[in-house]
Amino acid sequence: MPDTIFDKILDGEIPCHRVYEDEHVLAFLDIGPLSRGHTLVIPKERVARLHELSDEAAAALGRVLPRLCRAVLKASGATAYNVLQNNGKPAHQEVQHVHFHIIPKINNDGLGIGWKPGELRNDDAESLLAAMHEALENGG
Repeated sequence: MPDTIFDKILDGEIPCHRVYEDEHVLAFLDIGPLSRGHTLVIPKERVARLHELSDEAAAALGRVLPRLCRAVLKASGATAYNVLQNNGKPAHQEVQHVHFHIIPKINNDGLGIGWKPGELRNDDAESLLAAMHEALENGG
């Protein structure tokens, strides 16, 4: 996998406005924010998609995300926000390194989403459940 902009930030080749850093996680302000306080949270483990993360890196992200959300809310004055995480180009992932966006919703600024719900048929639910349970039994 070629170096991404996040690899260059992790390597110190490109500066960033650091919000938080520990041995597993780096959080910094997005340079193209959707709203004031838009923050990116990345693992230091260099993988493209969430399912490729080690359990340790995933746990580190999970531990720090709520704290970072609280900081973003307090600093931005927002009372609502989105946490966005995309996997793969068809799912709108532009940088091929796992990352989470914390996007404050301030008036009309922030993330806009279109949502077109479908219908879950019972027979489809049963086959999905069987396949998911089997995958979980085999380690994911």
